[in-house]
Amino acid sequence: MTPIRILVADDQPLVRRGLCLILSPDPAFEVVGEAENGAAAVELAHRLHPDVVVMDIRMPVLDGVDATRELARTLPDCRVLALSTFDLDEYVVAALRAGACGFLPKDVSPEELAAAIRTVRTGEAVVAPRLLTRLISTYVRAPAPAPA
Repeated sequence: MTPIRILVADDQPLVRRGLCLILSPDPAFEVVGEAENGAAAVELAHRLHPDVVVMDIRMPVLDGVDATRELARTLPDCRVLALSTFDLDEYVVAALRAGACGFLPKDVSPEELAAAIRTVRTGEAVVAPRLLTRLISTYVRAPAPAPA
């Protein structure tokens, strides 16, 4: 079985290295590159053709939402799994609208991260349960606006 090719994009070197150290030992994964901002992630994705980009949302130069939008437009077979320390609904919705296949807070377990990468690689969506509960409450169960 061919390993899932992963590009890790995060502006914090410690987080980036930690993600690589978590993912690299798994024979199902091959970390093909690391990017320190969204612009570098887009450039490396075009050069390295990863299957999945694990993308931080808040980064300098080009943020993760805009980088995701660019990848969805130019590399539609490349899946983006968005990660953020901030699990604000605006970030979740913005990332998903930009084309991310999933959104996880950075406090997920390594096992949850690995499972999410496998899921988004197949084209399915992943949203952390606590975030999904809030999204359903806010966007699905909220009363419809009155007709104008």
